[in-house]
Amino acid sequence: MNEHVKNVVPATTDLSRRSFLVGTAATGLVLGYAALPGIDAAAAAAPASFEPSVWYAISPDGLVTVTCGKADMGQHIASTMAQLVCEELGAKWSDMRVSLASNDPKFNDPVLGAQITGGSWSTMMNFDAMSRAGAAGRMALTEGAAAAMGVPASELVVRDSMIVHPKSKKQMSFAEIVKSGKATKTFTPDELKAIKLKTPDQYTMIGVSVPQLDIPSKTNGTAKYGIDVMLPGMAYGALVTPPVRFGATVKSVDDSAAKKVPGFIKAVTLDDKTGTTSGWVVAVASTYANARKAAQALKIAYDAGPNAKVSSQSLLDEAKRLQKLEDSGQFFVKDGDPNAAFGSAAKVVEAEYTTSINIHAPLEPMNATAEFRGDILHVYSGNQFATRSGAIAAGAAGIDPKFVVMHQHWLGGGFGRRLDADMMIPAVQAANAVGKPVKVIYSRENDMTMDFSRPLTYQKVKAGVDGDGKLIAISHDVVSAWPTARWGIPDFLTPSVDKKGPLDSFTVNGADFFYTVPNHYVRAIKNELAHNATPSGQLRSVAPGWTFWAVESMIDEIAAATGKDPAQFRISLLDGAGKNDGGAQRLRNTLLAAMGLSGYGTRQLPKGEGMGVACVSSQERASASWTACVAHVAVAPSGAVTVKKLTVATDVGTQVHPDNIRAQVEGAALWGLSLAMYEKATLKDGGIEQTNFDGYTPLRMSQTPEIAVAVIANGEKATGVGEPAVTVVAPAIGNAIFNASGARVRALPITAEAVKASMRA
Repeated sequence: MNEHVKNVVPATTDLSRRSFLVGTAATGLVLGYAALPGIDAAAAAAPASFEPSVWYAISPDGLVTVTCGKADMGQHIASTMAQLVCEELGAKWSDMRVSLASNDPKFNDPVLGAQITGGSWSTMMNFDAMSRAGAAGRMALTEGAAAAMGVPASELVVRDSMIVHPKSKKQMSFAEIVKSGKATKTFTPDELKAIKLKTPDQYTMIGVSVPQLDIPSKTNGTAKYGIDVMLPGMAYGALVTPPVRFGATVKSVDDSAAKKVPGFIKAVTLDDKTGTTSGWVVAVASTYANARKAAQALKIAYDAGPNAKVSSQSLLDEAKRLQKLEDSGQFFVKDGDPNAAFGSAAKVVEAEYTTSINIHAPLEPMNATAEFRGDILHVYSGNQFATRSGAIAAGAAGIDPKFVVMHQHWLGGGFGRRLDADMMIPAVQAANAVGKPVKVIYSRENDMTMDFSRPLTYQKVKAGVDGDGKLIAISHDVVSAWPTARWGIPDFLTPSVDKKGPLDSFTVNGADFFYTVPNHYVRAIKNELAHNATPSGQLRSVAPGWTFWAVESMIDEIAAATGKDPAQFRISLLDGAGKNDGGAQRLRNTLLAAMGLSGYGTRQLPKGEGMGVACVSSQERASASWTACVAHVAVAPSGAVTVKKLTVATDVGTQVHPDNIRAQVEGAALWGLSLAMYEKATLKDGGIEQTNFDGYTPLRMSQTPEIAVAVIANGEKATGVGEPAVTVVAPAIGNAIFNASGARVRALPITAEAVKASMRA
């Protein structure tokens, strides 16, 4: 397990004993869950079913329903969990089904403790637990079949939901064994650990691109997303949000015009003790259309609060000020003495790198439905962090978290946005105020202006080389808002190496790279102004989306300054010395694979075209996913950049579903391209200026380049694939632009104006 993840959510964290605290500026919320009525029927086994594990049940008709404790936002993680169970269980794939877990602590992640989906952790951290669950079921069924047939269990063969005794030709289906009631064996944790799992050469399901189990329901319309929830007597809520992102308060609400809207029920001013929202009002009406009309009719007076004049420029100015302070921030990496090494270096290279505010903007906007049934609060939504979301909902209602039942739904896009539970607060408080279920749906404008965005970042990197052109020192300062610190969960922070207190490692992961550099400092600096004015969240790829932008750009700048080929320079740094043993070799292999597939360095490109490389170890160092990219671009004299091709190689260890891996890598590469070239949000007078897709412009289909993917499957532990390719694309493109035109760009998104200005310089 990742060394930072151990600090983030230890396997021994006491979440199931309801002592996990979510701190906020206003209050602390204790997470919990009671044995309550109304839990999703799909998440519980029918009485006659055989439930060898909390993660799945086998019904009397032989169907195997796997409960996925991860949020499925189109990445098919529910099918992946089912595939892992199926491999060891010996079931037929057509017998497999999936359901989504509630917030019952029994569904907490086997490793992380909490129910959280992010960091490309899901497969890598649940592979073993789900495999052992499947194996335990197979053993229990085999023992039951042996008792029913009167034969030794050791002589039975399990395949395609059948258990066969070859000698006597007797056989029983899983359905028959469940009906017989003979499958009763249970396993202690130690017995589960002792199970001998299959070796890769024995796999019959893992490594096979089986049909994804969620596709039929998503294509025939039966799959239910949060926005699809319908409850008897339900009302609808539409938001009115303040002109600033955070810090405003409502002074008064005039609802006289709203009362003229048919079906208007009430305007509810949120009193959010969790501190998640600020200055929000929700208009409740009988239909969503009428709720929208009522919201537009409300006349609200605000106190804009302390962030009313904050802008993107003021956030950047503050970041630069903080970086210059010698005592600001905490050290994430502190190896050797870079400052001393700079003094003796033959050459020193310095650069500043920036990234803008970025918005998640999933196609299904934020939504939640809340209903009070007696003392029990039921919340219906799709979310990526059920453990924390249950506590937020409880805090909004002012009740004990054990009285909150979360009903998980499919997510119409998440990308980290649904790690936050702000959408639940207006639904809960509106339902409480009007005495009936309320569904709140954000408008696109609400969704964009109130997003928990990727923060604006500023990074200063300084590097020194000796007389032989060998890299001897790097210092790297990373200044940003701290998204994870905003959650107020101490276990999600990492102790600083200089003992100055905890830091948010999710803002600096990736800066602790696998290159061998004897003197290496990484300083994490919290930009309090950005932290307060733009409450930030985790956006697909998190810190490596900006740290590798700086690291991989700087590596190229050093190579250029010393007259070295940037790919060969990287290979020389990936020597696997010391703590980089093993990881550096895997990263080197992905770089070589990408170079080979792309033809890097083997052909003369036309004038104005170039190839650039980057290689990364996303996400966290000890749970890395090894990925490299070669970008091929064309740069026009105007500075306009056309990305012609992206070649991505990734080492996945063990591949569970090859087609899905390729789809994930392709999607991640396009997401990275979108962030690199097209997406930018700006802050003015405390508010996000972009309110829809006319102002915030993600990658369009017409802008997609050719993508080539090389998957390295070497039988090692499975890695994550949802995020790594996001982090490698931007620096590869930036480096390709330099090779094509001599222009060095250091700010994301990359613009034609910046390229042209650098070309002139």
